[in-house]
Amino acid sequence: MQTNMAKEKSMDGERAEKTEVLLPKPNISRFKNKIRRSEAFREMKKQQIKLKKKEKKKRKQEEAELGDQAPPKKVPKTIENMRVPDETMVNPEDDEVLQDEAQDEMASYFNRQSCPKILITTSDRPGKKTNCFCKELKKCFPNSELYYRRGLDLKKIIPQALAKNFTDLLVIHEDRKEPNGLVISHLPDGPTAHFKMSSVKLTTQLKRKGSMSDHMPEVILNNFNTRLGHSVGRMLASLFPHDPEFHGRRVVTFHNQRDYIFFRQHRYMFKNSKRVGLQELGPRFTLKLRSLQKGTFDSKYGEYEWVHKRHEMDTSRRKFHL
Repeated sequence: MQTNMAKEKSMDGERAEKTEVLLPKPNISRFKNKIRRSEAFREMKKQQIKLKKKEKKKRKQEEAELGDQAPPKKVPKTIENMRVPDETMVNPEDDEVLQDEAQDEMASYFNRQSCPKILITTSDRPGKKTNCFCKELKKCFPNSELYYRRGLDLKKIIPQALAKNFTDLLVIHEDRKEPNGLVISHLPDGPTAHFKMSSVKLTTQLKRKGSMSDHMPEVILNNFNTRLGHSVGRMLASLFPHDPEFHGRRVVTFHNQRDYIFFRQHRYMFKNSKRVGLQELGPRFTLKLRSLQKGTFDSKYGEYEWVHKRHEMDTSRRKFHL
């Protein structure tokens, strides 16, 4: 009799355990009381953090015990490393790429036959922020000059720029008193690139910024991997002189990530022989390529190498063009 009762109790205990396991967790979003809902959410986050720390500690113990035989660290999945394979990805040391580079429009610059001289201008009647931004760009790009548009067409500006031996033309567009576009036209034979500009911050808007020196900057280009990206990268590199003055510790970066080109300017800050920091000089802005046109600017009869068609090209978040 006692054995039967013991069996029944053990059966009841097992059923209770099963019922505890099968009970679903409460859905926080269904809590109607706001205070109770927020408390439950905070408690859930605390539990998640505890679990994460516990797993991290366990992994470290395993690595210490196993040593070289420890399993490799898991690589997190990002949009960049899950990128859709692109046929136009190039190797900079490929013979075909080197031949194309020797014959393209920027070849004279990279062969040191010409030195960049830049003309910076704006759209008609620019606002205060656009004027300040252009003045800061003039400081960023060595050997550049700023002229106000005064209602002239770009087709009339280009011959005047050629007569004064300018190698590049930069036009800043604005909308609602905010800079929102950039046209770069390489003279005399092109190409011409049109970018959408966003997230513009002047030097005065940055915290803990440094003062810009007159030294020639070092130029860093990141992640320009496709044929199109290679052409855009060479165009951006040709805006700066050949020989950077490294003792000035000034560096300009064009970082391409998901087809957005981030412009940053820093100065190296050497704390000791082993540690180095970066001090931002400004300005900062973000570019997105809209079109690449052969030759100089011609909106009517120009031949376009590439045009961004959003509804046709942006079908996948994992496909990039630069």
